[in-house]
Amino acid sequence: MTDTFTIQFHQIRPRLFGIAYRMLGSRADADDAVQDTWLRWNANDTRADLASADAWLVTVTTRLCIDRLRSAIAEREAYIGPWLAEPIVTRASDLPESRLELAGDMSMAFMLMLERLGPEERAVFLLHEVFDCDYADIAAAVDKTEAACRQLLHRARERVRAGKPRFAVSEAAHMELLGRFVTAAQSGERVQLAQLFAPDATFRADGGGKVSATINVVRGADKIARFYESMARKYGAATTFEHAIINGQPGLLRLVDGRLDSTMSFDMEDGRIAAIYVVRNPDKLARAS
Repeated sequence: MTDTFTIQFHQIRPRLFGIAYRMLGSRADADDAVQDTWLRWNANDTRADLASADAWLVTVTTRLCIDRLRSAIAEREAYIGPWLAEPIVTRASDLPESRLELAGDMSMAFMLMLERLGPEERAVFLLHEVFDCDYADIAAAVDKTEAACRQLLHRARERVRAGKPRFAVSEAAHMELLGRFVTAAQSGERVQLAQLFAPDATFRADGGGKVSATINVVRGADKIARFYESMARKYGAATTFEHAIINGQPGLLRLVDGRLDSTMSFDMEDGRIAAIYVVRNPDKLARAS
């Protein structure tokens, strides 16, 4: 028979995973943080006396993530090429619980913007803006005063706001533009491709030094179009694309000879593609295959 404390933990587990993933950008690290929280919860002899089990569990998870993120900063600075979050590919067969874990913004663009923030700024911003925690709970989670948390949130908002897309598009427009991109990318028609991109569009590819990928961000519609033109020439009919939900938004899976080569996430602005985020690092694709 499942005890009350186990039930309490599993009820909040999706929320804990959602916090941990957005903090760390890695499913494996997020799972580890949630598992460590479970172990501490199991070992807590004062659970019955807590005013709020949820607040205690959120606090433990947040502090574990802050510590992990501090350790990860040096690794990410030495990372080969752009670092992108591990993609979460949602399929029709996924359980409703899996989708609940990811409620709220977790797009690749949003995850990249979070990289602008320090560990504590990131925690305060996520707990307040995404998970709707009050300042008292946030202060307890990051071990700071409420006044300090308000200052951290203000700074975080300014940094995140600077990277937000200028225009949002409907899901229907997003899907229509994806379809046009697939057609153009498969044909390799450079002019047709270039027309799909905003003049200042960007392309980031995360290979992690384990597979070939552009080391620097590619900027400009023509340069990105030339890149996909060369890809079409190189791989031709061996390349296919499948639609998928990636980090909560419509995206593409790129397959070469039937095997998953990369995930592709997009920012759309004013009817054009403003950014492409490609994850090729095989370590980050293990759960997407």
